[in-house]
Amino acid sequence: MSALAPTLEAWFTERLVGQRHASPNTVAAYRDSWRLLLQFAQSRTSKQPSKLDIADLDAKLVSDFLTHLEQERHNSARTRNARLAAVHSFFRYAALRHPEHALVIARVLEIPTKHCERKDVRYLDQAEADALVDAPDRSTWTGRRDQALLATAVQTGLRASELTGLRVGDVELATGAHVHCTGKGRKERCTPLAKETVVLLRSWMKERGGSGDEPLFPTRRGNSLSRSALGCLVAKHTATAAQHCASIRTKYPTPHVLRHTCAMSLLQSGCDSAVIALWLGHENVATTARIYLHGDLSIKERALERTRPLNVKPGRYRPPDPLLAFLSGL
Repeated sequence: MSALAPTLEAWFTERLVGQRHASPNTVAAYRDSWRLLLQFAQSRTSKQPSKLDIADLDAKLVSDFLTHLEQERHNSARTRNARLAAVHSFFRYAALRHPEHALVIARVLEIPTKHCERKDVRYLDQAEADALVDAPDRSTWTGRRDQALLATAVQTGLRASELTGLRVGDVELATGAHVHCTGKGRKERCTPLAKETVVLLRSWMKERGGSGDEPLFPTRRGNSLSRSALGCLVAKHTATAAQHCASIRTKYPTPHVLRHTCAMSLLQSGCDSAVIALWLGHENVATTARIYLHGDLSIKERALERTRPLNVKPGRYRPPDPLLAFLSGL
């Protein structure tokens, strides 16, 4: 067995799990990245993955792998960068254990990430969010569960994994109502609940019952919802909501769009970026400001209003009366 295999195994078990306490999602993402890279290296070198050495994964092979992801697997630049992050993380660990491969490792670590297009965030306005929350059929058990889940998602802005990971004991509905979750980076936080959400959750939890360590929004069998099931649930109720609110169809709502909806609602109500970052569990306040301030057109319009020329009355352009426009054109 070459130096690569035991080092890679130690990186996963000792560094990621043992030292960094990486989340299951992070471990799974890095695992998939390395599966793809090892399979690609096997096709190029004709060596079994367990026989590959660190020197076989030089900068050229890794660069070719990244090109393969974009051109043949049609991955986006963001996905390409995520795969490269997994490679870089391992090579930084390998540099400490195998200095004899320092030159190869240094060249791989010099491979840069690609710049990505930054698109405006998609979010629902108040009417669209209300239509989505009201879409589930409350005459059924799953409909009552889904309404409580959607209301919680829109109001708290929890990530998909945080939402599906909620337990009955994570909800406090007395004075100071809130939900408690452990989010990205194993950071714990409490998110307050609005009165309307408290009413729905109180009704749902009375019907749901269960002990404190059971899923808050379970499947029929009592298991936690998967991320894919949550996505299907949102898509299903979006189709229903579109019958009464056509504009929601153009937003293509996903669980993460509901998170954006919460953030934009907080921003438009006047909340500071630091508060929104704390609410969403962002590591860096700058991330919050960059994403949501850029996406709110009303903030830009207010800035434009403050910079209007002197002696000009404020207001929007209004086209002339159609009849007067017709007469002027004669």
